[in-house]
Amino acid sequence: MKKLVVALAAAMHFVSCAQAQQQTRPEEISEKMQWFADAKLGIFIHWGIYSVNGIDESWSFHNKKISHADYMAQMKGFTADKYDPQAWADLIAESGAKYAVITTKHHDGVALWDTKFNKLSTAKGTPAKRDVLTPFFQAIRQRGIKAGAYFSLLDWTSNDYPGFLKDSSRYKIKDDPKRWERFKKFYQGQLSEVMTQFNPDLWWFDGDWERSAEEWEAVKVRNMLTGHNPKTIINGRLMGYGDYDTPEQNFPVQRPSFHWWELCMTINNNWGWQPQDTNWKTPYEVITIFADAISNGGNMLLDIGPKADGTIPPEQVNVLRELGKWNKKHAAAIFGTLGGIPQGHFYGPTTLSKDSTSLYLFLPGKVSGQIMVKGLDNQIKDITVVGNGTKLQHKIVGKISWSPVPGLVYITVPENVQDEYMTVIELKLDKPVKLYRGKGGLQG
Repeated sequence: MKKLVVALAAAMHFVSCAQAQQQTRPEEISEKMQWFADAKLGIFIHWGIYSVNGIDESWSFHNKKISHADYMAQMKGFTADKYDPQAWADLIAESGAKYAVITTKHHDGVALWDTKFNKLSTAKGTPAKRDVLTPFFQAIRQRGIKAGAYFSLLDWTSNDYPGFLKDSSRYKIKDDPKRWERFKKFYQGQLSEVMTQFNPDLWWFDGDWERSAEEWEAVKVRNMLTGHNPKTIINGRLMGYGDYDTPEQNFPVQRPSFHWWELCMTINNNWGWQPQDTNWKTPYEVITIFADAISNGGNMLLDIGPKADGTIPPEQVNVLRELGKWNKKHAAAIFGTLGGIPQGHFYGPTTLSKDSTSLYLFLPGKVSGQIMVKGLDNQIKDITVVGNGTKLQHKIVGKISWSPVPGLVYITVPENVQDEYMTVIELKLDKPVKLYRGKGGLQG
C-alpha cells in the first residue's frame, strides 16, 4: 500500500511541477539561480527521531507499520551524543558539494531547532537537549557551502492538521476553518523561525501535494521568504511557486524542460538510516548517475542518513569521499559548466564550458580502443585527458570534400590514462560548438 501512496504523491507532485512552470518566470530569477546552476552537487541529510529505530521517516506510522505513539516514543532515544557538525561539514566539503540541505522538520512534526510553537523538538523533547541545526549551518557556511533547509509543509502530528493516516483524517477544512487557520499560523510561524534564525540560501519544501496553493497560501509564503532574502531559492514543491524542479530517485530519460532541476537520490534505498538496507550504491554508480545529471543540465542532491547518535554510516562516508576524489580531479568538466550536446552525437554524458569552446566527454568504465563523436562541425585544436594532462590524437573518418556533412571523429584513449571510475576528455574547439543535425546525403 505504501507504494500506492508514494505513487499518488509522485503523480500529484508531477502536477505541482507542471504548475511551477506556469507560475515562475525564469527570466526574473535567472540571476539568483546562477550559483545553483554552477553548483552541480548538493548533499541531502535526513536526520530525525526515525533514526533511533531505523524506520521510515514519518511514513512508517502514516502507513501503519508502527503506531504513532510508538513512533513518537523514539524521541527518548535521540541522543546526538556523537554528533560532530564540523566533521559533517568537512565530509560535505570533501565530496565537492557546493550546498547542503538538512531536514529541519519532517512530516512527523519534530523540529531539529528550538521551536517556540510546541515541545516537539530535539531541544525540548529528546536527550540531545539542543538545537542541532545552528552548529551545522555555521560549520558549512564557514567552508563556503550554501545552506539549505528541508521543511515539511504538512504536519501529521499536529492536531490542527486535517490529515493523519492514509485512510483517515481529523476534519475537513470547510467544516472547521478556524482549526485550519490555527494550523496555518503554526506552520508559517515555524517557517518564520527557520527563516530568521538560519536565513537559508535554499528552501526544500515537501508535502505540498495534500493541499492546494490557495490552502497553503503559497503566494504569501513565497513572498515572505523572498521578502526576507530576495536571493533565497525555493524548490518546486510549493504547489507551483518554486524556482526549480526536483525529480526524486528516478532519473529522467529525457532532459527535463524546466530551466533548473535537481535529481534527489539516496545512497541505498532509503532516506534515513535503516540498518537492514544494505543495498548501497557503489562510487562508480553514483559518479555515473551524477555525470548523467550534469550532462542533462541538472544537479544531483545526494542523500545521507546519519544514525541517532550523529555518526554517519561508513558506506556513505566512503561514497562521498570517492565522489569527492573524482570531482576534484575533474572539476573543470563539472562545476560551472553547461549541459552537454544532444544524445546521438556521443554515446555518453557530456558537458560544455560556459563559452561552449570546450566539449567534455565522460567515458564510463574502461574504454577499449577508440571513442567516436558524430556531427561535430568544428575544428579540434587540442584533446586532453582531464586531471591527467595527457594529449590525445584524433582522426576524421568519412569527411567528403564537397559535402557539408562533417566526418566522424575517432579518438584513441590509452588504458594507462584512464580513471578508475570515469575518464573525462576535453576537446578544445576553434569556436563555440556547432553541430550538424541533418540526415546526411547530397543535401546535407
